[in-house]
Amino acid sequence: MTSEQESLSMVPSDETIATLIRESKTIAVVGISDKLGRPSLTVSSYLQDHGYSVLPVNPVLESVGHVKCHPSLEALPETPDMVVVFRKPADVPGVVREAANRGIRRIWIQEGIRSPEGYRLAEEHQMQIVMDRCIMKEIMRLGRGTGH
Repeated sequence: MTSEQESLSMVPSDETIATLIRESKTIAVVGISDKLGRPSLTVSSYLQDHGYSVLPVNPVLESVGHVKCHPSLEALPETPDMVVVFRKPADVPGVVREAANRGIRRIWIQEGIRSPEGYRLAEEHQMQIVMDRCIMKEIMRLGRGTGH
């Protein structure tokens, strides 16, 4: 498969994206920051403001705002419907493995982050995956029926 073919196979349909977003009520955000202006904080706040329950995951933070932060997906008090990843590409395969081990079936790799290995691992574990897209922008683009 050429890199162009591989790239095209990683682009889900609008219907797939809308279903993923609509069916996810609880979202773990891996790599969340507590710094204003960071995309992970902006997107997490947007998700919360639109009715999603957000579970922050970052091993170096105690909390984000007034919400307890968890060191890993394994440490979460509940299994989220989806994981949104704000980590560098080299970290994505490990996050995918951790999500698969936790029984999470949906993973969203945020805009600007591409990991063909992470994508292949997600497919091997029969996970639904979106890569290199901003979940906030997709909710805005696809309209109100997508979110909560």
